[in-house]
Amino acid sequence: MPTIDIEQTRNQARALLDSRIESVTNLVKTRQRITDLREQLAHAERDDKRAYVRATKDGWSPEELKKLGLESGAATRRRKPATTRSTADDSPSTDGAATGAE
Repeated sequence: MPTIDIEQTRNQARALLDSRIESVTNLVKTRQRITDLREQLAHAERDDKRAYVRATKDGWSPEELKKLGLESGAATRRRKPATTRSTADDSPSTDGAATGAE
C-alpha cells in the first residue's frame, strides 16, 4: 500500500477550499453590488419625483412635461406590472392541498 503524504493532501484540500471560498466571496460581492444599486435607484427615483413635483409647482403642466419627454414618475411605471396578480394563481395550490388531505 502506498504511503499517503499528509502535507500534500492538506495542500490539495486547501486549494479546493480556497477555490470554493473565492466563488462564494464573488457571489457576496455581486449581491452587495445589486443591493447598493437598488438603493441608488430608489434614491434617484425619489429625487425624480421631487423634481417633477417642483416643475409642476413652477407652472409646468403634466401635458407640457410629457411633450418634452418628461412623463411623470419612472417608479410608477416600473411598479405597475408587479402589482397585477390573478387570483387563478392561488387556486391550484388550495385544490392540491384539499386533494392531498383526502
